Amino acid sequence: MNYLKDFIRILSGNFDNHEQFKEMQNNGAISFPFAKHINTVCNDKIMDLPQNFEGYFLLEESYYTTNGNTHASPHLFLFTEEDDGVKLTSYEMPTGYNKDSFTYDQLNPIDYNSLTVSQKFTPAIYKQNNGIWEGGSVSMFSPILKFTLYERFSEEQLEVSESMEVNGKRTFGYDEPIIYKRVK
Repeated sequence: MNYLKDFIRILSGNFDNHEQFKEMQNNGAISFPFAKHINTVCNDKIMDLPQNFEGYFLLEESYYTTNGNTHASPHLFLFTEEDDGVKLTSYEMPTGYNKDSFTYDQLNPIDYNSLTVSQKFTPAIYKQNNGIWEGGSVSMFSPILKFTLYERFSEEQLEVSESMEVNGKRTFGYDEPIIYKRVK
């Protein structure tokens, strides 16, 4: 069964957490971020893909604004169909880009063979249950730095929980997942 096209259709586009952000601000959670995702399939910019390549490279441009300061956090992911769902593999940012210039609009053609899989990120597996995709992974970025990702995707929203822990103490993340809705 071809899960991948449906998964990518749900995940692609422009999203933000405007509704959640407004509610959190009204409830006094001033450190909760306003967040945006621009998720764009970028296979058209990856040259020399293997013949019959069936995966989708997606450039996720994330922007987080807290206390008036915005920072970018772009990522290149490859999504492939597996027997039991969809696999997310993270790639290193290509040479010549930084967090501010790694956008779909500024992305020049890149040779597939120059791309490097992230050795720190444990691939995530997503499974569909009643129209909702769920999955994530736990990665040890170093012996003391743990990154935990858990996500739920549906037609209505993207729900993202991320946290970083150093020696078991959370240094990044929120008590509630960020709820992104498609921007029309």
